[in-house]
Amino acid sequence: MADWNRGHGSVDDMLDAENKRMAENLATKVSRLKSDSNFLSATGLLSGSVKRFSTMVRSGRDNRRILCYVSVGLVLVFFVLYYLVSRIQR
Repeated sequence: MADWNRGHGSVDDMLDAENKRMAENLATKVSRLKSDSNFLSATGLLSGSVKRFSTMVRSGRDNRRILCYVSVGLVLVFFVLYYLVSRIQR
């Protein structure tokens, strides 16, 4: 009877190890799916921004002037942030 319990324990250990391996595998898949959904939401946000930008470019002269100001402002903000980050890292 003791041999049966010892054999049963090893089966339980094998099943437990298999369950842990499968749980880790599932956790990996879930984290991959979450990152994919984050990527898709960022892609949707970018495509919406591109559509709005294209609409603004095709519109009248006043909007083009605003677009020019916004573009120059964004470039300046980028360079200021780049400068600040480079100073912080020194």
